[in-house]
Amino acid sequence: MKLRIAPSPTGKLHIGNARTALFNWLYAKANNGTFLVRIDDTDTERSSEEFKNDIIQNFKWLGIDWNEGIDVGGPHGDYRQSLRFDRYKEVADQLLSEGKAYEDDGAIRFKVPKDGSIDFKDYVRGDMSFNLSDVEDFVILRSDKSPTYHLASTVDDIDYGITIIARGEDILSSTPKHILLMKALNSDIPDFCHLPLLFGPDGKKLSKRHGDTSVEAFRDKGILKEAMFNYLCLLGWSPGNDLEKFDYKLAIDKFDLKNTLPNSAIFDEKKLLWLNGLYIRTTNKEDFETTAVNQIEKDLNRSLFDDELNRLSKILPSVQERVETLNDLTPQVVFLLDEPFVINSEEWDSVNSEDSQIYLQGIRQKFKDLTDFTLENIEVIMRETLQELDVKTKIGFQATRVAITGTKISPPLFESIYSLGKEASLARLAETIEKL
Repeated sequence: MKLRIAPSPTGKLHIGNARTALFNWLYAKANNGTFLVRIDDTDTERSSEEFKNDIIQNFKWLGIDWNEGIDVGGPHGDYRQSLRFDRYKEVADQLLSEGKAYEDDGAIRFKVPKDGSIDFKDYVRGDMSFNLSDVEDFVILRSDKSPTYHLASTVDDIDYGITIIARGEDILSSTPKHILLMKALNSDIPDFCHLPLLFGPDGKKLSKRHGDTSVEAFRDKGILKEAMFNYLCLLGWSPGNDLEKFDYKLAIDKFDLKNTLPNSAIFDEKKLLWLNGLYIRTTNKEDFETTAVNQIEKDLNRSLFDDELNRLSKILPSVQERVETLNDLTPQVVFLLDEPFVINSEEWDSVNSEDSQIYLQGIRQKFKDLTDFTLENIEVIMRETLQELDVKTKIGFQATRVAITGTKISPPLFESIYSLGKEASLARLAETIEKL
C-alpha cells in the first residue's frame, strides 16, 4: 500500500491540504503502508522555495512524517515535478507516436474514446461512472512543452507506484482523464478516494473570507500541534463513541479512509479554540511550564532570567486553567517579568476611589509587617482588611489587581501578589496610593 500527498508550493499550507495529507498519512500508518510527499511545482512562476519550506515545516509540526519524497529522498530523485519535464515530454511523445494523442496548435492533446464509460469504486462515494461522451479531448503537453496537471500528476503516480490516491473531491471530475491516461500507458489502476471539501460555518467553501486558512496562521495564534492534529482528524472522520479528544496512537489505530463521511466538513475555529483550551488544561504541569516558557521567550525575543522563572513557576498552574491559546500567556504574566511595568490608565481611573485608596494603604502596611509572605497569609490579610475598613470586595480587590498587574484582567489576585513577591508588591502599591 502506498499513498501520497502532492501539494503545490504556490502558497502557504492550507488547512484543507493539511487535512488531506493527514488522512493519507493515517491510512498508511494504520496499514503499515508507505506515505510519500512530492511537490507539484509545474507552475514555475507562482511556485517558491518559501512556500515549499512552509509546507514541509508545517507537515512536520503536525507530526506527519514520510517514508519517501521531498526532503527525505528515495529512488526517484528530488520528487519535484519541475525537474521531471523531460519525463513528461517523453510520455506525451510516446502517446503521440502510438496514435493515442495528437498535435493541436503546438500542444499535444489526448484522444478520448467516444464510446463506453470509466467506472471505478470510490472509497467515500461508492460506485462512480463517467460516460466518455461527456469527456472532451484534453491537453497533456502545452505548446511551451510544459505538462498539464493531468499528465504530470498521472505520470508521477504511475512512476512512484501509488496504489491509493486520496485527494479532494474538487479533482473528482478529472479522475476519468487520469484513468484514461493510466490505461493508455498500460499501468495498474490505483484505488481512489475523493475527500469532501472543507466549508466554513456559513456553509460556503472555506476561503479567506472566513479568516485565516493556513496552518502557519493557527500556529501563530498559539494553537498546539496536538489540538490541530486532533481537530483536523474530526473534519470528516470520527473514531466513534462520540470521542472528540484523542491522541495520535488512537487515531492511527482507529482510522479507515472508507469511514470518511461523504458530506462536507465544517471548519469551525471556535471549536478548534475550545479543543486547544482543553489540551492546555490537561497538559502535564511540567510539560506546560516548558511550553509556556518557550512561548514567552519567543514573544519577548529573549531568554528569561532565573528570578522571572521562579515567579512564573508560582503562577503558571493558575494561568494554565485560564488560557485558550499559547498567545494568551504573555499578556497574562507580563507583570511578573522584568519588562517596563505599565498601568492601564483608563482601568485605573475606573477603580480608583477614596475607599480603594484607604484599602490599598491598609493592605500595604500589613504586607510590610508580614514576615511570612505566603499565599494563605496574603488572602487572610486582604479579606480581614475589607471587613476592618468596611470596604466592598469589588472595590478593594479590583484596585489591588490593577495596582499589582496593571490591568483588570489577570491571573487570580492572591496568586498574582504571591508570585510577584513582597518587595515588588509593596513598591507597586506605593506607586498607586494617593493617586486620586
